[in-house]
Amino acid sequence: MGKQKIIALVDCDSFFVSCEQKKNPELKNKPVCVLSNNDGCVISRSREAKKLGIRMGEPYFMAKKEHSKGIYVSADHSYYGEVSSQVMSVLKDFSPFVQIYSVDEAFVDFTGLAKYYKKNYYELARYLRQKILDEVDIPVSIGVSLTKTLSKLASDKAKNTNDGVFLIGNCKVEKVLKATNIDEIWGIGRRLTLSLKKSGILTAKELVDKSDIWLDKHIGIHGLEMKHELLGEIVSPVINETRKPKSIQNTRAFGIFTSDFSYIKNELNHHIHTSCRKLRLYDTKCLQVGVMLRTKDFKVYYAKQDLVVPTDFELEISKIAITLLSQIYQPDILYRATGVVLEKIGETGIEQLSLYSDQNIREKTEKLVQCFDSLEAKFGKNIIKTGFNEKKY
Repeated sequence: MGKQKIIALVDCDSFFVSCEQKKNPELKNKPVCVLSNNDGCVISRSREAKKLGIRMGEPYFMAKKEHSKGIYVSADHSYYGEVSSQVMSVLKDFSPFVQIYSVDEAFVDFTGLAKYYKKNYYELARYLRQKILDEVDIPVSIGVSLTKTLSKLASDKAKNTNDGVFLIGNCKVEKVLKATNIDEIWGIGRRLTLSLKKSGILTAKELVDKSDIWLDKHIGIHGLEMKHELLGEIVSPVINETRKPKSIQNTRAFGIFTSDFSYIKNELNHHIHTSCRKLRLYDTKCLQVGVMLRTKDFKVYYAKQDLVVPTDFELEISKIAITLLSQIYQPDILYRATGVVLEKIGETGIEQLSLYSDQNIREKTEKLVQCFDSLEAKFGKNIIKTGFNEKKY
């Protein structure tokens, strides 16, 4: 067990909705819902939408029928990724120890920052919350406590406070554990909840009162770690690490149903460009390309191909992707979406090169890629677009 630290969990409020409200301020304080790919169901709701009774995961056609006052927006995950990067950048400027947990959550080590900023931990959390709001225009909830598990619990409670901040210090731990249901604990799913309830464990306090032997027998090492974290004994410190993706997928519904091959190609090309930017962001390359086509009736066609040499360059991937697209495309079918899936991802510099690789071409390609990224960093995303000549199939 490590020495006592102060850890905060910064959690963006209704993140996808907040991003849409940042993009279009007229949506603020309105019942906004963001829809999943292909506008299937609700995946993010504003407070106002929740008050209307719109449920998370509710199918769009039902929500629109039952809650006509709701405002429904198609998801733009590429944009959400950009906003997430802006939020994380503020956090990294604020503290030297930040661990990104998801697109809208990050753990921040507050240890020692109270002296540096000359604020107590409550004031520090409020200051950071306002800083993110001022610089990125995204509201967040911040939970501060002694461990990651407790800070996660605190951040959930912060969502119901007026200032979006909640602290669980040493003197509060026992009181909070008594008032916390077992299913509110981070890392306890539905199946484990049922199992613990059968054993008569209904609260977090009842869980930590169990002996280490009992927890090890019924839950395993995860149960022991959970107990010590809930007691304020740090097991998992904040680690500066970037998790490299195992696969990258980009897909989005068209604005219309279409069988126009040129239109579908260019939509696919947009997804390829976005995916390759993400490959380069993580300093990775892929060895497999997959292409998906979804019909108007939601039937999915998919084809994939392994590469000889790993790449992160959209023009190379596009050649393969368009060939795959032509294999699954049928001109007499109306389509609603296409997408690309990049898999077998590995770090740049450790790939096995082909015996016949042309080093001169590789160097030119890398320079061109760097040029793409530099221009987009300076002038904005998608300042460069590649297209295709029209061709009838």
